[in-house]
Amino acid sequence: MWFPRLASDRVLRVRPLEGPFALTLMEANSERLYCLNRAAEKAGLSRGMSLADARAFCPGLMTDPARPDRDAAFLVVLRRWATRYCPWVGTDGRDGLILDISGASHLFGGEEEILSDMQARAARSGLTLRVGLADTRGAAWALAHHAPGLAAPGETAAALAPLPVAALRLEPAEVAGLERLGLRHVGELEATPRAPLTRRFGPSALMRLDQAMGRQGEAVSPEAEPPHYATRLTLPEPIGLQEDVMEGTRRLLARLCETLERQETGARRLCLTLRRVDRDSRQVELRLAAPMRDAARILPLFQRGLDGIDAGFGIDQMRLEATQVESLPAQQLGPRNGGNGNARLEDLLTRIGTRIGLENVQRFLPADSHIPARAFRTLPAAWTEPGQGWVPPRPRPLRLFAPEPIAGHGPRPPERFRWRRMSLVTARATGPERIAPEWWFDDPDWRRGLRDYWLIETRQGRRLWLFHTPQAPGWFVEGEFA
Repeated sequence: MWFPRLASDRVLRVRPLEGPFALTLMEANSERLYCLNRAAEKAGLSRGMSLADARAFCPGLMTDPARPDRDAAFLVVLRRWATRYCPWVGTDGRDGLILDISGASHLFGGEEEILSDMQARAARSGLTLRVGLADTRGAAWALAHHAPGLAAPGETAAALAPLPVAALRLEPAEVAGLERLGLRHVGELEATPRAPLTRRFGPSALMRLDQAMGRQGEAVSPEAEPPHYATRLTLPEPIGLQEDVMEGTRRLLARLCETLERQETGARRLCLTLRRVDRDSRQVELRLAAPMRDAARILPLFQRGLDGIDAGFGIDQMRLEATQVESLPAQQLGPRNGGNGNARLEDLLTRIGTRIGLENVQRFLPADSHIPARAFRTLPAAWTEPGQGWVPPRPRPLRLFAPEPIAGHGPRPPERFRWRRMSLVTARATGPERIAPEWWFDDPDWRRGLRDYWLIETRQGRRLWLFHTPQAPGWFVEGEFA
C-alpha cells in the first residue's frame, strides 16, 4: 500500500503479499505462477525465471497457478477494508492500493500509528503489507516497492536519493539505458542536467522524476462504490395477509428495478427476506430464466413462493435483494423485437423452473457433427438462446434410439425382416448414405466401422432408418421417421 503526499497532502501506497515473500514465475507455456516460500528470497530467485530454474535453486519451492480474477476480487475487498482509515482509497495497478490520508492520520494518533495499526490488523489476518508514506504518489510507490517506510514531510528528495531508478516507475528499457550511463540511483538522476536526458530518453523519464519529487501533479482518484441492489421496507404495523405482503413486494420491486435500469442491468436471482415480529425470518428466492428489470413481470412470479409463508404474529420488515445480476443494456424497439413473445416464454420458463428447477428445463441445440446421435445437444433453456441453422444435409428421423439388430444379409436392405415383434415388408428403399466414425472419439457404438444408412418405407406404414456395417456385416434399426 502506498500513501502519496501532494503539497501538504500525504499519500500512502499499500502492496499486499500473500505471505512473507511473493514471486511471479513464468513457465514455458506462459502460465504465471505464484511462489510463496520464505526461503525464496535467500535462494536468489528473480522475476522472469522459469519454474524449472527456480526449483533448481530452491528445491522446496511451493507453487500455485495464478488466478488474476481472484486477485482482482481480493483487491476490491482489501480496498473496502482500507476505507476505515480514510475515504479516499483507490487501486494502483493489480497489486496495490493508493490512499490519500490528508487530515485523517490524527484520528489514529499520527502517521506512524496509522501504519502500525494497518500492518498489525493485516498480520492478524495472515496478510503481509509493504507500505510507503510520502508527499507524492510516485514517492509513496517507490518506498512501498523498494524501501518500505515513511518519508517525513518535505524530505521526499532525501528519501528517494538512494533508491534505484526503477523506483520511478520507468520502463525496463529506460532503466537499462540509464544504468548504462552510470545513473543507477534517483539522486544521481536528479543531479544530472535535464536537456541531454530529454534528447536521449524523451520526456517520460523526467516526468516520472518530477511526479515523484512533487514538481508535477498526479491525481489520486478513489474507486467508486459498486451499486447496491437491495431495498428495505420497515412497516409501522405488522402485516400477515398475503395481499399485504404482495403489495409490499410490489413497492420494493419498483424501487429495485429503478436501480437496475440506471445501471443497465437485470436481475437473475432475487431474494425476499421477511422478518417477523418474533425476530425470525423467512426467505423466498426467485430464479429468473432471463435477466429482467420489469416489476410488472416479476411480481406475479413471487406468488407461488409467498403462498406457503408462515407470517407468525406478523411481518414488520421486508427486504428485497438482487443477489445475481447481469448486463441488460437498453435496446431499440422495432417491428421485429417490439413483441412480447420472448417475454412470455421467459416467464413460462421461470414459472416451471420454480417447481422443478431451471436446470431441468432444457432445449435442443444444433451441434457440429455428422454423426446423427451427436448432431444436437441438450442444455438448460434459461442460459441459452434458441439454436439457428437446423438444416441437415439429408433427411433425419424424428426419433433416434440405440441401434437394434435385425436379420439381414448383403449390402442391400432385406425385403422382409422382423423388428420389435413385427413382420415388415420393404416397399421402397432410398440410399445408401455412408457415414464414417469420428476417430477422435472412442464410441462403443461405432467400433464396427463405417455405416451405410437407408431410408426404408414398409408396406405396413413404418418409415425406418436402417444401416449396414460393411466391415462387420450386420443390419440395425436406429430411428423412425414421422
